[in-house]
Amino acid sequence: MGYHLTATFVTSSADYRQCPEPAYPEYAFIGRSNVGKSSLINMITEKKMLAKISTTPGKTRLINHFLINDEWYLVDLPGYGYARIGQSMRKKWEKVIEDYLLRRNNLMSTFILVDARLPMQENDRQMISWFGENNLHFTIIFTKTDKLSSQQLSSSLIDYQTALMSFWEELPPIILTSSKTGLGREEIISFIVSTNRLFQH
Repeated sequence: MGYHLTATFVTSSADYRQCPEPAYPEYAFIGRSNVGKSSLINMITEKKMLAKISTTPGKTRLINHFLINDEWYLVDLPGYGYARIGQSMRKKWEKVIEDYLLRRNNLMSTFILVDARLPMQENDRQMISWFGENNLHFTIIFTKTDKLSSQQLSSSLIDYQTALMSFWEELPPIILTSSKTGLGREEIISFIVSTNRLFQH
Protein backbone atom coordinates (compact mmCIF):
# COMPACT_ATOMS: atom_id res chain seq x y z
CA MET A 1 0.00 0.00 0.00
CA GLY A 2 2.94 2.33 0.68
CA TYR A 3 1.75 4.90 3.20
CA HIS A 4 3.25 8.38 2.93
CA LEU A 5 3.29 10.27 6.22
CA THR A 6 3.99 13.88 7.05
CA ALA A 7 5.36 14.33 10.56
CA THR A 8 5.71 17.51 12.57
CA PHE A 9 7.22 17.79 16.03
CA VAL A 10 4.66 19.53 18.26
CA THR A 11 5.98 19.69 21.82
CA SER A 12 7.82 17.97 24.67
CA SER A 13 5.95 17.72 27.96
CA ALA A 14 7.22 16.90 31.43
CA ASP A 15 3.72 15.90 32.54
CA TYR A 16 0.45 14.74 30.94
CA ARG A 17 -1.16 18.07 31.89
CA GLN A 18 1.25 19.89 29.57
CA CYS A 19 0.38 17.69 26.56
CA PRO A 20 -1.38 19.24 23.53
CA GLU A 21 -5.15 19.51 23.38
CA PRO A 22 -6.56 15.98 22.90
CA ALA A 23 -8.10 16.89 19.54
CA TYR A 24 -6.63 13.94 17.65
CA PRO A 25 -6.35 10.19 18.30
CA GLU A 26 -3.02 9.30 19.89
CA TYR A 27 -0.64 6.32 19.80
CA ALA A 28 2.21 5.93 22.27
CA PHE A 29 5.50 4.05 21.85
CA ILE A 30 7.25 2.74 24.94
CA GLY A 31 10.00 0.26 25.72
CA ARG A 32 13.12 -0.50 27.68
CA SER A 33 16.06 1.81 27.09
CA ASN A 34 18.00 0.87 23.96
CA VAL A 35 15.18 -1.26 22.52
CA GLY A 36 15.35 0.71 19.25
CA LYS A 37 12.37 3.01 19.79
CA SER A 38 13.82 6.10 18.10
CA SER A 39 14.94 4.03 15.08
CA LEU A 40 11.46 2.50 14.80
CA ILE A 41 9.71 5.89 14.96
CA ASN A 42 12.09 7.23 12.30
CA MET A 43 11.39 4.16 10.13
CA ILE A 44 7.60 4.49 10.45
CA THR A 45 7.62 8.20 9.60
CA GLU A 46 10.48 7.84 7.05
CA LYS A 47 12.19 10.82 8.72
CA LYS A 48 15.74 9.89 9.66
CA MET A 49 16.17 12.36 12.52
CA LEU A 50 12.59 12.81 13.75
CA ALA A 51 13.19 10.95 17.01
CA LYS A 52 16.80 11.64 17.86
CA ILE A 53 18.78 8.42 18.19
CA SER A 54 21.16 8.55 21.11
CA THR A 55 23.90 6.16 22.14
CA THR A 56 23.07 7.06 25.74
CA PRO A 57 20.10 4.97 26.94
CA GLY A 58 17.44 6.88 28.83
CA LYS A 59 17.81 10.02 26.72
CA THR A 60 14.06 10.50 26.16
CA ARG A 61 12.99 12.06 29.45
CA LEU A 62 9.91 13.87 28.22
CA ILE A 63 6.62 12.99 26.52
CA ASN A 64 7.27 13.92 22.88
CA HIS A 65 4.32 14.58 20.56
CA PHE A 66 4.50 14.41 16.77
CA LEU A 67 1.50 15.28 14.58
CA ILE A 68 1.15 12.82 11.69
CA ASN A 69 -0.71 13.82 8.49
CA ASP A 70 -2.60 16.43 10.56
CA GLU A 71 -4.72 13.46 11.69
CA TRP A 72 -3.14 11.71 14.68
CA TYR A 73 -0.43 12.04 17.30
CA LEU A 74 2.56 9.73 17.58
CA VAL A 75 3.91 9.90 21.13
CA ASP A 76 7.45 8.97 22.11
CA LEU A 77 7.47 8.08 25.82
CA PRO A 78 10.52 7.87 28.14
CA GLY A 79 12.24 4.49 28.16
CA TYR A 80 12.19 2.33 31.27
CA GLY A 81 14.62 -0.08 32.90
CA TYR A 82 17.73 2.06 32.60
CA ALA A 83 19.93 1.02 35.51
CA ARG A 84 22.27 4.00 35.67
CA ILE A 85 19.72 6.59 36.76
CA GLY A 86 18.99 7.09 40.46
CA GLN A 87 16.01 5.56 42.23
CA SER A 88 14.28 8.90 42.77
CA MET A 89 14.59 9.85 39.08
CA ARG A 90 13.29 6.42 38.05
CA LYS A 91 10.27 6.78 40.36
CA LYS A 92 9.60 10.23 38.88
CA TRP A 93 9.70 8.88 35.32
CA GLU A 94 7.41 5.99 36.25
CA LYS A 95 4.88 8.42 37.73
CA VAL A 96 4.99 10.61 34.60
CA ILE A 97 4.46 7.58 32.34
CA GLU A 98 1.68 6.05 34.49
CA ASP A 99 -0.22 9.34 34.78
CA TYR A 100 -0.02 9.85 31.03
CA LEU A 101 -1.19 6.31 30.19
CA LEU A 102 -4.07 6.39 32.68
CA ARG A 103 -5.29 9.96 32.20
CA ARG A 104 -4.79 10.79 28.51
CA ASN A 105 -8.30 10.19 27.20
CA ASN A 106 -7.47 10.41 23.47
CA LEU A 107 -4.84 7.63 23.78
CA MET A 108 -6.15 4.90 21.49
CA SER A 109 -3.42 2.33 21.95
CA THR A 110 0.20 1.84 23.06
CA PHE A 111 2.96 -0.06 21.30
CA ILE A 112 5.21 -1.84 23.82
CA LEU A 113 8.58 -2.50 22.18
CA VAL A 114 10.65 -5.55 23.09
CA ASP A 115 13.99 -6.73 21.69
CA ALA A 116 13.39 -9.85 19.56
CA ARG A 117 16.82 -11.22 20.51
CA LEU A 118 16.11 -11.40 24.25
CA PRO A 119 13.91 -13.66 26.39
CA MET A 120 11.16 -11.81 28.24
CA GLN A 121 12.76 -9.27 30.58
CA GLU A 122 11.30 -8.78 34.05
CA ASN A 123 10.51 -5.08 33.56
CA ASP A 124 8.75 -5.90 30.25
CA ARG A 125 6.70 -8.54 32.07
CA GLN A 126 5.78 -5.97 34.73
CA MET A 127 4.82 -3.38 32.11
CA ILE A 128 2.66 -5.83 30.13
CA SER A 129 0.97 -7.02 33.36
CA TRP A 130 0.33 -3.42 34.40
CA PHE A 131 -1.40 -2.71 31.07
CA GLY A 132 -3.60 -5.76 31.63
CA GLU A 133 -4.46 -4.81 35.20
CA ASN A 134 -5.46 -1.32 34.04
CA ASN A 135 -7.40 -2.59 31.03
CA LEU A 136 -5.32 -0.54 28.57
CA HIS A 137 -5.12 -1.47 24.89
CA PHE A 138 -1.64 -2.37 23.63
CA THR A 139 0.30 -4.21 20.95
CA ILE A 140 3.72 -5.81 21.46
CA ILE A 141 6.33 -4.81 18.88
CA PHE A 142 9.31 -7.10 18.29
CA THR A 143 12.28 -4.87 17.30
CA LYS A 144 15.62 -5.76 15.68
CA THR A 145 14.25 -8.87 13.94
CA ASP A 146 16.82 -8.44 11.13
CA LYS A 147 19.53 -9.47 13.59
CA LEU A 148 18.05 -13.00 13.81
CA SER A 149 17.77 -15.81 11.27
CA SER A 150 14.19 -16.80 10.39
CA GLN A 151 14.60 -19.93 12.52
CA GLN A 152 15.91 -17.92 15.51
CA LEU A 153 13.07 -15.42 15.11
CA SER A 154 10.44 -18.16 14.99
CA SER A 155 11.93 -19.76 18.10
CA SER A 156 12.12 -16.39 19.90
CA LEU A 157 8.48 -15.64 19.05
CA ILE A 158 7.27 -19.04 20.32
CA ASP A 159 9.29 -18.63 23.55
CA TYR A 160 7.82 -15.16 24.09
CA GLN A 161 4.26 -16.30 23.46
CA THR A 162 4.79 -19.21 25.88
CA ALA A 163 6.06 -16.77 28.53
CA LEU A 164 3.03 -14.52 27.93
CA MET A 165 0.62 -17.44 28.32
CA SER A 166 1.93 -18.03 31.83
CA PHE A 167 0.17 -14.85 32.99
CA TRP A 168 -2.08 -13.86 30.07
CA GLU A 169 -5.28 -15.72 29.15
CA GLU A 170 -5.48 -14.44 25.59
CA LEU A 171 -2.33 -13.47 23.71
CA PRO A 172 -2.00 -9.77 22.89
CA PRO A 173 -1.19 -8.92 19.24
CA ILE A 174 2.49 -9.02 18.27
CA ILE A 175 3.99 -7.20 15.26
CA LEU A 176 7.46 -8.10 13.97
CA THR A 177 9.52 -5.08 12.91
CA SER A 178 12.93 -4.08 11.62
CA SER A 179 14.03 -0.46 11.42
CA LYS A 180 16.66 -1.58 8.92
CA THR A 181 14.39 -3.37 6.41
CA GLY A 182 11.10 -1.55 7.08
CA LEU A 183 9.38 -4.75 8.19
CA GLY A 184 6.19 -4.02 10.15
CA ARG A 185 5.72 -0.44 8.96
CA GLU A 186 2.62 -1.14 6.86
CA GLU A 187 1.10 -3.30 9.59
CA ILE A 188 1.55 -0.63 12.28
CA ILE A 189 0.17 2.18 10.11
CA SER A 190 -2.76 0.03 8.90
CA PHE A 191 -3.67 -0.67 12.52
CA ILE A 192 -3.51 3.06 13.35
CA VAL A 193 -5.56 4.07 10.29
CA SER A 194 -8.31 1.56 11.14
CA THR A 195 -8.29 2.50 14.84
CA ASN A 196 -8.53 6.22 14.03
CA ARG A 197 -12.09 5.58 12.84
CA LEU A 198 -13.06 4.73 16.43
CA PHE A 199 -11.91 8.11 17.75
CA GLN A 200 -14.60 10.48 18.98
CA HIS A 201 -13.79 14.11 19.67
